[in-house]
Amino acid sequence: MKTSNAAPSAFSLTRYAGNLRIARSSLIRSAHLLERIGLAAVGASCGLYVGAALLRQKGGLFESGWIVLLTVLYGALSYYVGIDLSRTIARRSISSTSEAYDGSEMVEIMSAAGTFGAAIAAALSVSILVLDQNLPNGLVAFVAGCWVVGSSLQVAAGAMARNCEVPDNNKD
Repeated sequence: MKTSNAAPSAFSLTRYAGNLRIARSSLIRSAHLLERIGLAAVGASCGLYVGAALLRQKGGLFESGWIVLLTVLYGALSYYVGIDLSRTIARRSISSTSEAYDGSEMVEIMSAAGTFGAAIAAALSVSILVLDQNLPNGLVAFVAGCWVVGSSLQVAAGAMARNCEVPDNNKD
């Protein structure tokens, strides 16, 4: 089979597969939901690391096994709500030509700072677990604080982005 014949046959398969009559918007919504569920799984795994590192420290506030469940659930919530902001808000802040402040920059900054804080807490937690470190309570409190503040910033940014009304500037 020649290479020149392979390309048209591949395109014809795509054309026939395109006759399934699935609405494009429902495919995009399904892909978006799948992406958000994946982000929640990443947040839950980061929360698992943070919770395990906190549980490992003896003689402190975090001796209950519930801390692991709480960090996993809060991590899943914060990554689901906070990282994947509305595409309209992101597009509006990039394409904005006026100098008027519309608040979308603050939402993006909060989301980025929250993601950074939660990721630092997760990375420190993994290093605590892998290197089998016994840390002072002050450093453990720093990791817990990074996790709580970062995850809370993500939730706040996601809530602000979803409650913000977006005017459509592209109308003729």
